[in-house]
Order: sequence, then structure tokens, then C-alpha cells
Amino acid sequence: MSEKKLGLSALIALVIGSMIGGGVFSLPQNFAASASSGALLIGWGTTAVGMICLALIFQLLNRRRPDLEGGIYSYARAGFGDFVGFQAAWGYWFSAWLGNVSYAVLLFSALSFFFPVFGLGNNWQSIVGASVVLWLVHTLVLKGIQEAAFINTILTVVKVLVLLVFIAAAVIAFRIGIFTADFWGRLMLVEGHSPALFEQVKSTMLVTTWVFIGIEGATVVSSRAAKRSDIGKATILGLLGCLAIYLLVSLLSMGVLDQATLGGLKNPSMAGVLESIVGAWGAKFVAAGVILSVAGALLAWTLFAAELPFVAAKDGMFPKVFAKVNANHSPMVALWITNGLIQLFLILTLFYSAGYQALFSIATAAILPPYLLSAAYGLKLALQGDCYQPGEGRSRDIALGLIGTLYGVWLCYAAGGQMMLSSLLFMPGIFVYWWHKKDIGAATIFKPFEMAIAALLVLLSVITLVMIYHGDLTLIA
Repeated sequence: MSEKKLGLSALIALVIGSMIGGGVFSLPQNFAASASSGALLIGWGTTAVGMICLALIFQLLNRRRPDLEGGIYSYARAGFGDFVGFQAAWGYWFSAWLGNVSYAVLLFSALSFFFPVFGLGNNWQSIVGASVVLWLVHTLVLKGIQEAAFINTILTVVKVLVLLVFIAAAVIAFRIGIFTADFWGRLMLVEGHSPALFEQVKSTMLVTTWVFIGIEGATVVSSRAAKRSDIGKATILGLLGCLAIYLLVSLLSMGVLDQATLGGLKNPSMAGVLESIVGAWGAKFVAAGVILSVAGALLAWTLFAAELPFVAAKDGMFPKVFAKVNANHSPMVALWITNGLIQLFLILTLFYSAGYQALFSIATAAILPPYLLSAAYGLKLALQGDCYQPGEGRSRDIALGLIGTLYGVWLCYAAGGQMMLSSLLFMPGIFVYWWHKKDIGAATIFKPFEMAIAALLVLLSVITLVMIYHGDLTLIA
């Protein structure tokens, strides 16, 4: 049976569907709690420049290196060698499937708005329900990536429509006087003091660090695309669509309720904003939107979490067993292993929630280094002129690569303690990489610079463990 390929609309839906999860519904409170309208505008402007450059770099790499089918992982490997590439794949995979455990819990926490029996999403009723959803998604993906992507497209369209309804209501209710009141936050108080403008801007960018995770979605499934050129288009269009939604949701909310009221709302705070505009049904409408949005994100990230180890196995970076597919060309073994781990950790949340939260804290930031490595590879290509024609201009691409790399550094810096914790995840990857290289009979396992990177990871892990022991760093996010 020939494999059905993904068209442009399906790729765009994967990018948007993976970026828009549950976080967008909490943006109004997240921003208002620590930043004024003016700081929010500056923060979004800075973020927009960084993310657009990053998206353009993905488009550039897709065009210059069409032979790389693993996207964000392949770029790390091509630019900086097997060990770095393996660690990028290792961290991305762990972060993706542990994130899906979180999505499953969040899904049933949102359902408790209509069915209180589900509580906070981590009682036995929720875990049973989440397990059923997990294996339904598993069965869907086994039927083929195309079929799963089609369902994701439907869910993405519906959740975008929910957000557009909110935006339309907020436009009508928007009052410029509310938006401009204390525009630079001179009168606001955060933890007993009035924060400087830089502090406010930084706090907004700490939030925006996470809402764009998933921008690389089209590159992860690049081998499934009907047209190679659609990957870059989907990345740019998906980013611009999400950026517009995030901007409108956060900025319009600041003109509906005053900052103090907005900052005091419980999450998902979008429910409180819409309720203030249209009445009690608005909160229920947003709650339904959260459910659909998280369900779509769960499906999109299931595809990514199975696809990346599948591609890495085809490249010889993961054990060959991950490369096996079924008659529908779905990554069968990678999917079973990934969802088996998700099921295990769903059960862990029931009996030992703190253990899961600790591991999630460790894995959360592990998804960020591949962004930095992709941008750095784009910069490296442009500086060296690899894959360019003689005399072809490279100034634009060098500038893109430089800005994207600096923004990638910012993303890792903004993750703070979580970035330190992620070293505890990358460190055991050293031994997994060594074992795999030995198993396939590689003549050389570590090059000198890779040994230096491995030693640095071990050192960071030791420092992190010492900080945890002394209470300077916590395992609970």
C-alpha cells in the first residue's frame, strides 16, 4: 500500500495544533499578573522578531538541506555531529511524551468543569479516562499518519474558531481607557514592589518562551509531506496564525478588564474575561474550547513523539527496532513504546504525582536546545557558504541565523532552573548513546569535542544535584 502524503493544510494544522494547547487560555492572567500593557507590547514585539527569524531559519534549512528528513533533530546532527544530534533527539522525545502525560491530565481536569467526578485530572476516574483516550489516539495513528492528521485538522479548525469567537467578543468590549491606564506599570505592585519596565518585559517573554513550542511541527514530519516546499510554508503560516491569535487574546483582554482584576483571575483566565462580557455561558464556552484544544494538541504531539525516534532509527541514531512500520506506514514500534511510557506515567500520577512532576520538570526544557542548535546550524551554513551557489548572496541568511541563534540562547536562558534540571535527562543519554554505538560496532564512539560536551553535561548534572540537595533548586515545576 502506497503511503498517503500530507498536504499544506494538514501541515499547517499540525503546526498550529501543536502550538495551541491549553496555555493560550491562561495568557490573560499570566501576562497581567506581572506586566503592564506597554511592557506587553514590547515583549511581544521582541518575541515576534525572534520567532519569525526562527521560522525563516527552518524554511531556509528545509530548502538548503532537503535530504534531512528529521527536521529539528536532523539539523542538530548535520551541524554538530552524531552525539549532539542524538542528544537533541533524546531530549525532544522525552519532552514530547512526558508533555503528553501532562496534556492527558489537563484534558480531564478541564472536563471536570462539566463532570466534577474528574476532580483535578489525576484521580482514578481521570486516569482511566485518560488511558482510554490515549489508546484511542494510538489506534488512530496506527491507521495511518494521514488519517490522524485529518482528525487533527478538524480539531485545529474548531479550536481556532473558539478563539476567534473570544477575540470578536473582546474587540466589542475593548475600552482604550482600560488598556492605557498605567500603561508602563508605574503603579503596579508585584510581590510588594513596583517592577522596572525591563523586569516586566522579561516576565512577558518568560511566558512566550513556552507558547511557541511546536513551531517545528512540519519539519518533524517532513518525510510525510507531499511537497517539500510546503514544510517551510506551513511553518511560516502556522507561526503567523498563532502569533496573531496570541497577540489579540492577550492585548484585547488588557482592554476588557483592568490589570489588577485580570491578574487575579483563576486559570483558564480567558473564561473569566469572556464571562465578564457575555455572562455565565462564556465560561462554559471557554472550558469546552480548552477540552478541544488540549485533545488536538495531544493528538499532534503523539504524532511527533512517535515520528522523531522513528526517523532517528532510520538514520542509525536510535535502535533499529524504532524504525519498524506497519502496513499503513505508521511508526508502529516507536508508537507502542512511546504510548506505553505515557501509560506508565499516567499510572504514576495516580500513586505518586510528585514523582511525575519531578520528571516533567527535568524534561520540560529539554525541548529548547534543538531550537538553538537548528538556528546555529542555519548560521553555520550561511557563514561557510555550504549548499549555496558560487556568488550567491548570504547576508540575509547570516543575519537570520545570528538573530535566531541569539534568540535560541535567550530561550535556554529564560528556562532558568528547568534548563539546569534537564541536564539530569541529557546525562543518562551519554550512556545510551555509548551503548548504541557499541551495539552497531562503531569504530569511534566519541570524537574529542563530543567527549568535552559529555564531560560538561556530567559536570552540570553534578552541580544540579548539589543545588537540589541544598534546596537551591526544586524538582517540582
